[in-house]
Amino acid sequence: MWSILYYLRNDPEKLRWNLKARFMDTSLVDEALRIDEKWRVKKREYDDARHELNKISEQISKLPPGEREKAVAEARKLREKLQVIERELVVIEREREAVLRKIPNVIHESVPIGPDESYNLPVRYWGKPKVPREFVEAFLKETREKGFEVEYEVIDWKPVGHADFLEGKRLTSTEKASEVAGSRFYYTFDDLVWLDIALTMYALEYLAKKGFTILQPPLMLRREILEGVISFEDFRDMVYKVEDEDLYLIGTAEHPIAAFHANDVIPEKDLPLLYAGVSPSFRKEAGAHGKDMKGIFRVHHFNKVEQFVFSHPDESWEWHERLIRNAEELWQGLGIPYRVVNIASGDLGVVAAKKYDLEAWMPAQGKFREMVSCSNCTDWQSYRLNIRYAEVKGAPSKGYVHTLNSTALAIQRTITAIVENYQTPDGYVQVPTVLRKYLEPVEAKLRVFVL
Repeated sequence: MWSILYYLRNDPEKLRWNLKARFMDTSLVDEALRIDEKWRVKKREYDDARHELNKISEQISKLPPGEREKAVAEARKLREKLQVIERELVVIEREREAVLRKIPNVIHESVPIGPDESYNLPVRYWGKPKVPREFVEAFLKETREKGFEVEYEVIDWKPVGHADFLEGKRLTSTEKASEVAGSRFYYTFDDLVWLDIALTMYALEYLAKKGFTILQPPLMLRREILEGVISFEDFRDMVYKVEDEDLYLIGTAEHPIAAFHANDVIPEKDLPLLYAGVSPSFRKEAGAHGKDMKGIFRVHHFNKVEQFVFSHPDESWEWHERLIRNAEELWQGLGIPYRVVNIASGDLGVVAAKKYDLEAWMPAQGKFREMVSCSNCTDWQSYRLNIRYAEVKGAPSKGYVHTLNSTALAIQRTITAIVENYQTPDGYVQVPTVLRKYLEPVEAKLRVFVL
């Protein structure tokens, strides 16, 4: 059974708690209970009529002619009544479904409760951040208030911010892109194109060794499918629609990968299914006015390698930890300091039951900035896409799989972190060691990045 319906029938207080924890109106639960009770009453009426019809049908052949005609007529009336009730049940089920689908995923007990990102809870830090002297006080305040003593290195110079650095070196052109496409678009040149390819190869090679199937998904989805993976009403202003077509550009490879097994029943022995999607991602970034307007950190299209898992429900929380560890190992390989943050209930979004963000240290900004999002969506997506599992192929379904997703590397954001963390005072950027093997064949073509 779908978990939301299970809680409605067996523990509605859990749903009320979930809505309160997310700072949402709990009346949705009351409305769902009212409709479900109406459905139960109608279902009992249906079952009673069906039982009566079965009794009459069993007796008809044994009755004398006069009584038999009367019984046949009664059976006909019952069948007509059943058809009416069936139609009424369908209407009530749709009404109940519409309300239940508005209820967000039930958050995990370890999610910090709070209305916004200021309640996000750091879990751990890694690396030794280079902190410009002007940011030391703020850095210590931020980390110590969260209960962590983080080793750091004070530097007496301040790296140039990634946006100004890359524009100054003519490795990006956001001004020209703005003329031809609008704000938050960009051209990249030379070193950044090679670095994009190197980062993609690095992430894919790592995930392939971990057993992930490498996948390139379609870059557009129909609305019916998109509604299976996101709350469409909440994200309508974030997705690009193709004019006069029932098609939307994907915001992440997560969405078409989830759809790959829509309406499938997966044999239990085949779980988990691991996929690494590589694709461009397209986002309107509505609501981000004034935030990160310069550079390639927050843009309308970017390249990304995404982890995705179809998991047995009993194993999904273990896989959630594995996915964030995979992302951490990739960032540790790059040698960029970061922290992992447990996202607060009010900042979580309706799809995830729990989400980690990995935030990289950005020395020029004196801040940790989001690079990775890692979510356990439990059965929120699989119910909507009808993805179930069974003991063996063809056997009755045992329930809905759990789906999980995590960024491996969001390429453009990763480049900004490399620029700020590996920048030298004389205006170059050292290439992280793990990427050098991919760039050695084109070393002579690099202008700013040095091996």
